[in-house]
Amino acid sequence: MEYASSLLGLLPGGRRTPGLKELLATVGGYLPPEQVARIREAAEFGASAHQGQKRRSGEPFIAHPVATAAILADLRLDADTLVAAILHDVIEDTPTPKDQLAACFGADVAELVDGVTKLDAIQFKSREEAQAESFRKMLLAMVRDLRVILVKLADRTHNMRTIQAMPPHRRRAIARETLEIYAPIAERLGLYNLKLELEELGFRALYPRRYRVLEHTLRKARGNQKEFLKKIERQLSAALAKHGIPARVEMREKHLYSIYKKMLRKRTSLAEIVDVYGLRIIVDELDTCYRTIGVVHSVFRPMPGRFKDYIAIPRVNGYQSLHTTLFGPNAVPIEVQIRTEEMDRVAESGIAAHWKYKTGEMAGSVQQERAREWLSGLVALQDDGNSEEFLESVKVDLYPDKVYVFTPKGRILRLPSGATVVDFAYAVHTDVGNRCVAAKVDRRLTPLRTVLRNGQTVEIITAKGAVPNPAWVGFVVTAKARSAMRHYLKGLRRTEAIALGQRLLAQALAESHLSLEDVAAEARAAALAELGMHDLNELYEKIALGERLAPLVARRLLPTAAEPGASMPVPLAIAGTEGLLVSYARCCFPLPNDPVFAFLSSGRGVVIHRDRCVNVEDYRKHPEKWLPVSWQNAPERLFSSEIRVDVVNRTGVLAHVAAAIASADTNIHHVSIEEQEGDASILTFELKVRDRKQLARVMRVIRRLPDVTRVSRTIAAHARDERSDSDELDESDSSSHTD
Repeated sequence: MEYASSLLGLLPGGRRTPGLKELLATVGGYLPPEQVARIREAAEFGASAHQGQKRRSGEPFIAHPVATAAILADLRLDADTLVAAILHDVIEDTPTPKDQLAACFGADVAELVDGVTKLDAIQFKSREEAQAESFRKMLLAMVRDLRVILVKLADRTHNMRTIQAMPPHRRRAIARETLEIYAPIAERLGLYNLKLELEELGFRALYPRRYRVLEHTLRKARGNQKEFLKKIERQLSAALAKHGIPARVEMREKHLYSIYKKMLRKRTSLAEIVDVYGLRIIVDELDTCYRTIGVVHSVFRPMPGRFKDYIAIPRVNGYQSLHTTLFGPNAVPIEVQIRTEEMDRVAESGIAAHWKYKTGEMAGSVQQERAREWLSGLVALQDDGNSEEFLESVKVDLYPDKVYVFTPKGRILRLPSGATVVDFAYAVHTDVGNRCVAAKVDRRLTPLRTVLRNGQTVEIITAKGAVPNPAWVGFVVTAKARSAMRHYLKGLRRTEAIALGQRLLAQALAESHLSLEDVAAEARAAALAELGMHDLNELYEKIALGERLAPLVARRLLPTAAEPGASMPVPLAIAGTEGLLVSYARCCFPLPNDPVFAFLSSGRGVVIHRDRCVNVEDYRKHPEKWLPVSWQNAPERLFSSEIRVDVVNRTGVLAHVAAAIASADTNIHHVSIEEQEGDASILTFELKVRDRKQLARVMRVIRRLPDVTRVSRTIAAHARDERSDSDELDESDSSSHTD
């Protein structure tokens, strides 16, 4: 077919395609002229296919794929990848078929474009299922060709750069997906620069107010910190030169999202984060790294327990470096990284650092082998469960590995932080996990739910005929372990499943000092009818396969009389608790659409907490008491919620705040006043509201009052995350979307 001879004229006013000139200049620096001509041809083809289409920002659509290709050109990728980036939306958004792409640009380009394309043509039950299925398809395409994810990451990076054109609720959804999935994938593949940019853009779009506050505070403190580090940099450079070590010392700044995550993780303020700035030392050879660490430790005293050797034991994405923390002047901690030029290149570009630009082939590298090993593991996961389960499994495996443990023969296994002995067993081999009965950690017998720590040696004891325990699902953290157990349990012969389910139900009833024989026939029939089961065998089978929880079924079979002294909370139809009493924790005041955590409590039925409430930490250790619950649509009732209002203590301030609450059509159930030092006071209101949106409106009205300095939604009193909640509510109030 004939393409437009030039992109000029395809755009309004004769403007050239934004970024095309820069793209061609970049690729011309490392690709031969015939490959540069292919990229220009692809741009003309894409402009013709997308002619008349515009982005939400109003610019021509072709600007987006060209900008995507420019991001990959900065990584110096091959011509096929850049052509696929330019054409990555052609199959999805235009009538152009895959066969036409293959005929014009080759089968490799067509497969790459198809791997990135979403599954919009297929009808799914929900948007979440469609998203998960698209993600599954993309990851499986990655197994065949890693360049698929490089195109997708560049596509997402440019979309995040231009996300301000999207409506607020879509910005938040896209930003959350970016932080949960795409930034961790970039980190897993060692694409550090892309990972940093995706995190910064995602953080700014999801929590704009928090981003602005952090950025402003750091900008004010930046001058003093930089001057302080320059002095240390000069001292280290002089010491290295004295020992004849050629090195380049660079100052680095921790990016905002890392600081924010550390503040949340450690529950600390920005003023207490001391490693905002650090130093990086780049040397010529590997053995020089270890000589350098000796010199550095001779200049400044090292902080005990903070030295990490990622050269001898690289991270899962192939990252290598020595990390140490020093006591600087005035005992200020300084984080220092030491690596070679090659390690630095891999740390910045990951798998892209080993691409053969002129042939389009990939050189063999540790990073690529580990990436392929991870992706191959996804193939085993994808056959088990639905698309959404698969996506959740992948999310668990995406986050950086923190624990390094040894087999008895000295083999190193990398596991996620929080991994247990059972996770280790399945990491060795699925059969070892299935037949695991006991374990030794550092030669001592230990429970199977023991959380592993760095450097431990683990020995798994197996037994012939042993089978996985369904209770393990409650504490394992790796996707492989969960998937293998579910696969095994689903494959049980029906008779085995029935016998297992009967034992589990008997154990649950035994906690109430009852047996299956004690349950009246009428109670059994009523429970079966309510659960939609034909007979007890079907019920036992569902329990064994994890589709029904034995404690929940047992409560339905118990006598209906309330226990002595039991409270009678108002029942609410929360999905997963039908027929049970439901109460709402007064430490965290959950509202509809809050992420919630539920467990069975004697005398109170099902207790609903917000999932960040510290009062549920102990219950997380007892998965047999958990219940999977979700909010039903539009519950018709009022809920209690508590807010804290910091005010200047002036005459009539309580009346002004109360009037503002009343003006928002909200009732005050209880109020308390706590005087602070100076002229400040804290007013705590318990309100009756329908949902998070109403609470957000109330908080917005209060925030406008002149004597109010801060409004926040409270959580458990001794571990609040008030800023998080108030910010999230304020953002969700701006549209009809509710998080």
